[in-house]
Amino acid sequence: MIELQVRDVYKSFGGIQALNGVSFEIQGNQLIGLIGPNGAGKTTLTNVLDGVYRPTGGQVWFNGERIDGLPPYEIARRGLGRTFQVTRAFRRMTVLENMLVPAMALHPTARQRDFHKKAWEVLEFLTMDHLGREFARSLSGGQQKLLELGRLLMLDPDIIILDEPFAGVHPKLMETIYEYIDVVNKQGKAFIIISHDMESIFTLSQRLLVLNFGELIADGKPGAVKRDPAVIEAYLGEEEEEEEGIVLIEAGDMEDAEESDA
Repeated sequence: MIELQVRDVYKSFGGIQALNGVSFEIQGNQLIGLIGPNGAGKTTLTNVLDGVYRPTGGQVWFNGERIDGLPPYEIARRGLGRTFQVTRAFRRMTVLENMLVPAMALHPTARQRDFHKKAWEVLEFLTMDHLGREFARSLSGGQQKLLELGRLLMLDPDIIILDEPFAGVHPKLMETIYEYIDVVNKQGKAFIIISHDMESIFTLSQRLLVLNFGELIADGKPGAVKRDPAVIEAYLGEEEEEEEGIVLIEAGDMEDAEESDA
């Protein structure tokens, strides 16, 4: 069974405490939303989980093995993968070639054709097989989000971290991404979804984690979390809007989701 344990994790940048004793666990194929105001520590936490940052204190255990301190490629090999808020496709390569990159990186002695079948299967699953021979630079923003998800699926990770998967995506394509997340989750994969789109996060999530100033201030079912006074206070702004029983700053007022953690 999938198991992730984040134990009392701290991360500081000089005098700034970006993460302050964060602890939580994931058991099985949970679908978890990670929310918080800008600067709350969401990106820092993601970077600790996938090995970009080494925590200042605490431990991260994944499927019985301690992984904090391992480089990102080793963590990816063990089954924890992530997408990025700003898509990172190789724009001068075709969609198919982009799909092959992760598999080739993990299996450098293999041949491209060894992964062609799987790449086409994933593209078909994402209804992008008709774009396989197109250059990645020709894709729309939403299609590039799907391509990032497809490249991640080539690694067959146990835990998938999606960083702002709905930002700048057309509502129709957003619904498509919802469906793919749901299908992959039911196939046994766990998700951590970071999003400022409150409607999406409350619709998709089975459980919500809320960070504020580097501390985990709530962890529970969406219905309970959105009524939590600490969560309501964390989202208070000059322009307030009551949405589904929780006072949240408008998503548009949150600027972009890139956090100033450091």
